[in-house]
Amino acid sequence: MIQKYFCVLTLLFSTTLMWSQTFTVSGNIKDEANNPIAYANILLLKAQDSTIVSGTTSNEEGEFGFNNVAANKYIIKASFISYEDNYSNITVSGDLQIPLIVLKESVETLSEIQITYKKPTLTREVDRLVFNVEKTALSEGNMMEVLRNTPGVLVLDNKITIKNTIPTVYINDKKVHISANEIAELLEGTSASNIKAIEVITNPPARYGAESGVVLSIIMAKNLISGYNGSVFSNYTQGVFPKTNYGMSNYFKGKKISVYANYSYNNKKVDRVERTTINYPDQQWVSDLDRNTWTETHNFNLNFDWDFNNNNTLNLSANTQFLPYFKRITKSNTQITPIISNEIASFNSNNLSKDKKNNLGFDLGYVHTFNKDNAKLYFNSHYTNYDYKSRQDVETDYFLGNDSFFVNNAFNTRSTQDNEIITSQLDYSLPIDDSSSFETGVKFSNVKSKSDNIQNDIIGNTEVLNIDNTDFFNYDETVYAAYLSYDKQWEKWSLSSGLRVEQTVIKAMSVSTDQNNNQDYLEWFPTANLSFKASDKVSIYTNYKRSITRPDYTYLNPFKYFLNDNTVVTGNPNLQPVYTSNIKLGVSINNIFTIEAYYKKYKNNVFQIPIQDNDTNILTYTSLNINYTEEIGLDFEAYFNIVDKWTVYIGTSFYNYNDNGTFLNNTISRDRWANYTNFTNNVSFLKDNSLTAYFTMTYVGKNVQGFQIVNSRLMSDLSIRKTMLKGKGSVSLIISDLFNEQDVFVTTKFLNQDNTLYDNLDNRYVKLGFRYNFGNTKLSTKDHSSSVEERERLGNENSH
Repeated sequence: MIQKYFCVLTLLFSTTLMWSQTFTVSGNIKDEANNPIAYANILLLKAQDSTIVSGTTSNEEGEFGFNNVAANKYIIKASFISYEDNYSNITVSGDLQIPLIVLKESVETLSEIQITYKKPTLTREVDRLVFNVEKTALSEGNMMEVLRNTPGVLVLDNKITIKNTIPTVYINDKKVHISANEIAELLEGTSASNIKAIEVITNPPARYGAESGVVLSIIMAKNLISGYNGSVFSNYTQGVFPKTNYGMSNYFKGKKISVYANYSYNNKKVDRVERTTINYPDQQWVSDLDRNTWTETHNFNLNFDWDFNNNNTLNLSANTQFLPYFKRITKSNTQITPIISNEIASFNSNNLSKDKKNNLGFDLGYVHTFNKDNAKLYFNSHYTNYDYKSRQDVETDYFLGNDSFFVNNAFNTRSTQDNEIITSQLDYSLPIDDSSSFETGVKFSNVKSKSDNIQNDIIGNTEVLNIDNTDFFNYDETVYAAYLSYDKQWEKWSLSSGLRVEQTVIKAMSVSTDQNNNQDYLEWFPTANLSFKASDKVSIYTNYKRSITRPDYTYLNPFKYFLNDNTVVTGNPNLQPVYTSNIKLGVSINNIFTIEAYYKKYKNNVFQIPIQDNDTNILTYTSLNINYTEEIGLDFEAYFNIVDKWTVYIGTSFYNYNDNGTFLNNTISRDRWANYTNFTNNVSFLKDNSLTAYFTMTYVGKNVQGFQIVNSRLMSDLSIRKTMLKGKGSVSLIISDLFNEQDVFVTTKFLNQDNTLYDNLDNRYVKLGFRYNFGNTKLSTKDHSSSVEERERLGNENSH
């Protein structure tokens, strides 16, 4: 009896030992002519459910191998462009050399290799829109082109907006700490080949900062197969003046590490024409400005992932931007009426600005997955160093009503700004069961900004310090944050809730004005999403979020930037944060139609308003807090196919803005109904969908912004892309502002304020682009959608 028990225990021990061991699986792949196939994609799949275990590529001799393979039944999938996929069943119980894999050339591609591109898809979730673009023709361009065609996203004046709101941009869950214009340049020069999806998150979860009222999240696909690929690109744009940009991206993945590097160079000259009309009590001043701006920008991005093992991953990333050359020449002419012979009737200003800027951002991240409950621990630390230097020379000639020269005024300014941003964040997520999860985290952030502005008046060819316009500004902001969130799914109901608390400490000081803006406040920010699946085709949902927008430290900086002697742009050190409460009720029908009603209230809303001083005749653009803005609206969205190759998105919003504020001891209230409509068409041509066209129109009706009336605008873009060279190359054509209806006209008229602005921002252009992909361009990603299809194919193969 003891011997029997001993034999059973020995057998069990041996079996357990065998299954706990790992082995090596190797093989060789060739074509039908017995030639080795290099860089073929090899996937190791579980036989049970076809989930991906590992991936690799063959070497120059056609050899490949997998290490650390546990004993089990598997499927080997081998694929290469222009060949039929091959599937082999294997059982691993020791080191295994599998039989030779022979790939058969695809009959359909013997004469010409064809790559069929998928169509983008749009998915509505309770708190976001998800625009899936992986392996679509859009992924052959740059990130900015993808955003221009993302439903609900508007690229306006080189800034990304979502329904009049500038979103917080995240790339792979990392916040991008650069300005709106810098983000546009970064995305313009970054390949979209690795983008998986764009998420427009209108009600972000608690783990996002309380400042993230709307989040634009760019999700990158992570390649599973080892190998190398890359691309080079070049674009030529003709607007008023020509612009060029070019660059390259490289991606390498080994067994444990992956590296992505991207470089782009932008060289452009931009024209901007403005006309400002100011109605003073006894005079009208009309100023025509023509700004020409030359810039050269270098962008470099790096991402490094190191998978220690299945449970631990280290990430290092860098986003850097260098602006070694910036020159802006602003020429303005101002006419004053009525003309009086012996008084100033006109003046001409020449403004020359030369800037240099470096923006260096670095991230260190770590992810640990716990074996027991699949919980995850995330750590991320970020550092940004922003260095900016500017020199401005302004000269103005004044003329009397009889056209005789009166006087010349000249001055120069020297400005520097040095900013440092440090953040650290720790998050923990725990799947409680199949239907619920819990997440918590803490975050620390600190912003330090030191600025100085020195103005010298030119008097008799001598520089004389202007004390009134010379200043030093220091800003220090620290935020301590913590949050909790809980998600739960039932058969028909789902709940996502969270609570975030943030303690903010701000110290801001202007030396010349002797103004201090010290703030210390604790605020709570709840968020909640609740949805009910009424039927297979109808879902009803509601959500609520409270968020904060802290003033940008550049808006707090009281330094003055002169367009001419009488037009100034300056900051406001007394700005207060904006608190936003947003509640929404919506219904989704058949995953095609969505209807939403919403209400928003912005307490202390901030607008940049032109304020005319009727005594000094100076127009000052400065940011001001108003009491509040209320917004109510009704949205309708639809995303559907007209025919198989023609997809349409229609989104329209009817909303009312009501601004309320106090100005010159008077309470002002102004409201207006407006309409926002976006119409996007995606059309594919040819059998392989290699020719695509995107046509987008966005209409923004006349609306109110900070007591100002902004006239209606129509944005229109047409982009055409053709893939060629066996899928390795693509050419593109983009035409922007087809109908020439994108210029801005703003009217400011309340109390003693009466002025208008016409702004032509050089939005009309034609862009030609070329991109060439090299290396192993068919690397698979973890988000592989064909596992069900692969199981069906294997079922057919097993039946023989």
